[in-house]
Amino acid sequence: MIRVKGHLLVKLSICALSLSSCASLKKGTAKKQTSVPATANNNRVEFIDGIATKRPVRNASRDNNRDISISRNITRGSANLENAQSWQFKYAQLLDVAVEDVLNQKLYSFIDDWYGTPYRLGGKTRDGIDCSGFVNTLMNTVFQMGLSGNSADLYTQVKRVKPHELHEGDLVFFRIHHKRISHVGIYLENDKFVHASTSAGVMISDLNEPYWKRYFAGGGRL
Repeated sequence: MIRVKGHLLVKLSICALSLSSCASLKKGTAKKQTSVPATANNNRVEFIDGIATKRPVRNASRDNNRDISISRNITRGSANLENAQSWQFKYAQLLDVAVEDVLNQKLYSFIDDWYGTPYRLGGKTRDGIDCSGFVNTLMNTVFQMGLSGNSADLYTQVKRVKPHELHEGDLVFFRIHHKRISHVGIYLENDKFVHASTSAGVMISDLNEPYWKRYFAGGGRL
C-alpha cells in the first residue's frame, strides 16, 4: 500500500509539472501571438503613411496643371509680341503705340532706309530730298500710287479728311509762313507723320507739337 501511495504521489507530481509546463508554453505562445497584431499595426502605420505621401503628389499634380494652364494663357495672349521683329519695337516706340499695331513692314522698311536723309530743295535721292519728293517716292514705292508734283499740287489731288479720320497712308499738309500749301508729309498712327523736314531731313514728327499744330492745314486721302 505504501508503494502504491508512493507511485501515486510520483504520478501526481509529474502531472503537476506537466500542467505547469503547458501553462508556461501557452503563455509563451500568447506572447508570440500578441506580437503579430503589433506587426499588423506597424503595417497599418506604414499604409497610412503611404496614403499621406500620396496626397501631396496629387496636389502637386493639380498645382502643376494650374501652372501649365496659366502659362498657356500667357503664351496665347503674348504670341504676337513674342513673334515681333526689331523694326516693330523700334517704330512702336517712335509712334508710342503697341508693338502689335505696327504691321506694315514695307512702309516701315522704306522709312528706315530713308530715315535721316538730309533735306535738299528739289532733291529726290539719298544725298538729299525735299518734302514732296519724299512723299512721291514713298507713295509710289509702298502704295503704288504714281504721284508727282509739289506739296501744293498734291493738295489739289486729295479728298479732304478730318484730323480724327486720318489713317495710315493719308497725306497731311501745312502752310508754313505762306498762304498756300508749302509742306507735306504722310500720316502713320497716333497723330505721328513722316516727312522730310528742312531742319533734320527725313524724320517722324507729332501733329500735336506746337509748331506743327500751328501750321497744320488739313489731311487728304488719295
